[in-house]
This record gives sequence, structure tokens and C-alpha cells, in this order.
Amino acid sequence: MPDFFYSVVFYLFGLIAIASALAFVTRKSPVAAALWLVNTMFCLAALYVMLDAHFIGAIQVLVYAGAIMVVFLFVVMLLNLGHVGDLSDIRGKGGRLVAGLVGLGLLAQIMAMARARTPESLMRLPGSAAAELHDLGAVGVVAKPLFGQYVLAFEVTSILLLVAIIGAVVLGKRRPVA
Repeated sequence: MPDFFYSVVFYLFGLIAIASALAFVTRKSPVAAALWLVNTMFCLAALYVMLDAHFIGAIQVLVYAGAIMVVFLFVVMLLNLGHVGDLSDIRGKGGRLVAGLVGLGLLAQIMAMARARTPESLMRLPGSAAAELHDLGAVGVVAKPLFGQYVLAFEVTSILLLVAIIGAVVLGKRRPVA
């Protein structure tokens, strides 16, 4: 019985994530689209947690649903996007037809990948990776290279993001009317 309940909840979160993603791409209002994207991110985090990837689920919520969506909403507010009718990216029936064909192609690719069997050799971790995962844990495996080998790139990226935020504030600041 617990396996059936687990499967039902897992597929329920999957369906909600797909429905939220479809709602995200069909909204004309950027704020409504952002809220649907947040719902998609929470559903994906729940799926990660159900797959025993708790760290990835937490990062999904913190980084994507938290930080990136806040930045997205700040950009929407700074740009003051105006009329809803001007927000559509696809103009005319030709663009919609191309978008539909691309969507069908992606759906066919997902279905083909779902039918393909993953080779057993890809499912097993090499001996050194399995030992490192056992010794350091899931967070340690990610943190060791991030704060060791790649610490300079990590810090430069944080400075670059800080400069981008300051630049967005300066560009978005309204000049007083004389």
C-alpha cells in the first residue's frame, strides 16, 4: 500500500508541475507567469525530495523558486512593462505553428527517451565516486570542489552578480523631470 500511495503522489506532483509549466508559458502577464513558474519549481523540489535527493530539492527551492524569481520580479518592476497586449512574443499564426511543431518535436523526443533503456553501466557509480560519496556525503561532494578548486570562479561570479544588480538599479532609476 505505501508503494501505491508513493506512486500516486509522485505522479500527482509530476502532473501539477506539467500543468504549471503550461500555465507559465501561456500567461501574458509576466507576474502571473512568474507565479506559475514558482509553483513548477516547488513541484520539482517535491519530486527531488521523493527521490531522496533532499539537497537538490532544497537548492531548487532556495535558488530557483527564491532567488531567481525575486530577481525576475525586480526586473519586471524596474522595466515597468506597461500594456499586456504588447507583451506577446509570437505574432501571427506562423509563429504559433512553428512553436507548436517545436513542442511536438520535443514531446516526441521525450517519449523516445522514456522508451529507451538506460545501460546498466551508466547506473553504477565508479569505485572512487562511490567511496567519495560515502565519505563526504551528498553536500560534501558538491562543496569540496566548489570551495576548493573553483573558489575563485565562485567568488568572481558573486561579484559579477552584485555589479549586475547595481547596474540594474542605476539603469532603472528614474531621472527627475525638470
